[in-house]
Amino acid sequence: MRPAARPADPLRQVLPMLEVRWTRVARAVALGTLALGFSVGLAAAAAWLVARASQMPPVLQLSVAVVAVRAFGTGRGVLRYLERLASHDVALRGMAALRANLYDALARGPVTRVIALRRGDLLARVGADVDAVGDVVVRAWIPAGVAACVGLGSVILVGAFLPSAGATLLGCLLLTGVLAPWLASRAAASVERRGAAARAEVTGRALELLEDGQQLRVAGRLDGRRAGLRAADARLTRTTDDGARVSGTSAAIDAGAQTLAVLCSLLLGIPAVAAGTLTPVELAVVVLTPLAVFEATSTLPAAAVQLRRSREAARRLVALLPALSGAPTTVVHPASDSPFDATPVSGAPPTPAGQGADMLLRLDGVDAGWADRTVVAGVDLALPPGAVVALAGPSGVGKTTLLLTAAGLLPARSGAVRVGDGGALFVAEDGHLFGTTVLENLRVARPDLSEDDARAALAAVGLDAWLDALPDGADTMLGPDGADVSGGERRRLLVARALLAPAGVLLVDEPAEHLDAATADALVATLAAHARETGRAVVVASHRLTPLAVADEVLLLGISSATGGRAARVVARGPHAALRRDEPAYAWAADQERAGEARVLPG
Repeated sequence: MRPAARPADPLRQVLPMLEVRWTRVARAVALGTLALGFSVGLAAAAAWLVARASQMPPVLQLSVAVVAVRAFGTGRGVLRYLERLASHDVALRGMAALRANLYDALARGPVTRVIALRRGDLLARVGADVDAVGDVVVRAWIPAGVAACVGLGSVILVGAFLPSAGATLLGCLLLTGVLAPWLASRAAASVERRGAAARAEVTGRALELLEDGQQLRVAGRLDGRRAGLRAADARLTRTTDDGARVSGTSAAIDAGAQTLAVLCSLLLGIPAVAAGTLTPVELAVVVLTPLAVFEATSTLPAAAVQLRRSREAARRLVALLPALSGAPTTVVHPASDSPFDATPVSGAPPTPAGQGADMLLRLDGVDAGWADRTVVAGVDLALPPGAVVALAGPSGVGKTTLLLTAAGLLPARSGAVRVGDGGALFVAEDGHLFGTTVLENLRVARPDLSEDDARAALAAVGLDAWLDALPDGADTMLGPDGADVSGGERRRLLVARALLAPAGVLLVDEPAEHLDAATADALVATLAAHARETGRAVVVASHRLTPLAVADEVLLLGISSATGGRAARVVARGPHAALRRDEPAYAWAADQERAGEARVLPG
């Protein structure tokens, strides 16, 4: 039986995304080597100067050593500063490149894993985990390179005076530079894995409390969420304590190896002085130089732990990206040359190139869902230019999941999703608003957007009066994630941004949410009119049925016995008026909706 292949190192997989220039790394290592070499030189020169001065020679014999001590002392600080600049330049450039490449990869491929994550966990991965991967340069690679260069040079220096002392120093350096990092790395394996998970959980729970605290209080779940945060923080604290024990053990090994090197140098040096092969001044250099040399290896246990931490962070980043993790990409979105010149999902019949080439979106027998279950099964849909289709059904039936699949954000579990020129844009119910001006939020969709076009888009969704009431008009700053706009204003801002986007298909989730009946109906009508005027296609998912009269077709989703009650299907489809006539449940829901509006309208 062929042995199972070892899993790829996640750090090696992520490494190209750092776009590290190795010439910059070499420069940082060279500067670090010089800085630490000056420290060793300072210790050796100072030891020689003190020992020689005790013999009271002529002052001129000490002048070179005095100048050397001053040069080494001053140069050490300057070179350390330059090394910090060089190493952090490499690290910060790498983090910026990794973050940009990560965002680009997430935007290009199916992001099933991203959608399934809690927001706080996702923020921890694109924030702290990216930083941890970038830190591998400053805190692992460069210290290791510097330690190797300085350690070798110091062994040669001490060996030039006393070869046996040089060999002893080499052994002690290997003890603290190889054994201690190896032990630290092994001990940190589970610590870093648990620490990464605990930090992500703390971030997620804290973010949930900050953003949804009032809703949790009303629902009576705030105390439970607080208790969960305290438990997660306690786990993080225990992990930190375990890491501290690892660091303490490594520090003890380093101190023991340094002490052993000094004692061995002394024990080997005294007989050499007695034999006349080593002068007393040279003995001082041999004994005191190791005190500075071990500064190079003292950082290696921490470097080994950082390497483990960076690898664990890289593993969490790889899990976001199917292209790196080896997960198959099963949704064709969009096609390369022709709108339908693509390979469909496994199990779906191929569509000949060019067939239905005027369609902007086609779903052929699509099952939509998550990794562990199908939510909506057997959906067929074809959208020509100007088409308006609505998805209706009870809450939780799978309307949003179907839209995510059509947009390419979730891979279809079976069937084929084909998108024509221009692609498809999913407009989420809780889409993000940036902490910048109204105009810049709209320019996310069209970077060259003028203020007049922005005003026209806002007027189309009924926000012209709101815009006029703002202190600086379109240049008014919005709070983080639109914290200072209402739910209805957020929905209309998101729809206005979608109207400005170049996508051929707009997949709009609950545009009528947080709006009064008249405004909600007008917003859906605006989307329909926009599709017909521009030749785009619109799919709207809505709880509200009244405005769906403007749709060409309504797909009513419901649980069907054909799937054993486990997944929803299209139980009826047709124009709004036909469903009101032929589907009693649909008609009853629409009548109740109108009756409720009549009760709240004046008169």
